[in-house]
Amino acid sequence: MQISADMVKELRERTGAGMMECKKALIECNGDIDVAIELLRKTGQAKADKKSSRIASEGCVICKLDVEKNKAVLLEINSETDFAANDENFKMFSEQAAAAALHHEVESISALAKITSVDSPKDKIEDLRLELINKIGENIQLRRVSLVQGDANSLSYYMHGKKIGVVVVYTGGSQELGKDIAMHIAASSPLCVDESGVPQELLDQERRIYMAQAEESGKPQDIMEKMVAGKVKKFTKEITLLNQPFVKDTDKVVKLLLEEKKMKVFSFSRYEVGEGIEKKEENFAEEVMSQAKGE
Repeated sequence: MQISADMVKELRERTGAGMMECKKALIECNGDIDVAIELLRKTGQAKADKKSSRIASEGCVICKLDVEKNKAVLLEINSETDFAANDENFKMFSEQAAAAALHHEVESISALAKITSVDSPKDKIEDLRLELINKIGENIQLRRVSLVQGDANSLSYYMHGKKIGVVVVYTGGSQELGKDIAMHIAASSPLCVDESGVPQELLDQERRIYMAQAEESGKPQDIMEKMVAGKVKKFTKEITLLNQPFVKDTDKVVKLLLEEKKMKVFSFSRYEVGEGIEKKEENFAEEVMSQAKGE
């Protein structure tokens, strides 16, 4: 398979490995970028796939909460530039789209595009989006939406400006603590509430990578197994809400805090603008300088 410059560039952006290492990995993996990422991690040339943590596209995250019906929506809308995201027309459209999503209880972008605005029942959200594109001259996309139903449980949310939004479903505790937990999730970005929510596929992948790294040590099999088990355990703690140090009191993990306050978190939704779709600006002068220094 022919390895294109774009493929090498994408792999380099996602792993931080050198260009030649990326090209060799792609050749060895027949152009499969995900397999190449795992190979680079196994050989220690990449620590992790940085795709999900990179922010590149602009826009906003909107959260709307219906207290009476105990439901909320999170909506991400993308623009090409931050300038467009701060345009009053963009802000107005974002509010209209979020309000419509909450009112009609939509759970997909395709459904959101078809419904009408609450303020202007004759106008479909998709038509308003196209109208906005013509007004500001940038590509505007409705990227994703989540409907969160509280049912008999409590809902709290936290917004970090217009860039990160979190909604938490819980019982017990207080609204203030609920917001603190939402803020913690915004800052620490856990993948799930506890160990039971970690995808087995993710654990298996990490275990394979840690074992490949351990084999380089030349230690006995039983020692390597213990090393891998320890790393997997540490990884699991880092990505689960209950095992993370609480941002407002890092001496205490979230699980202990919730137990003290008699609060239980059932689920959460977290959106960050542009997650996973970064368009990175290359700095080749910096790269040459780095290579010159032998870094």
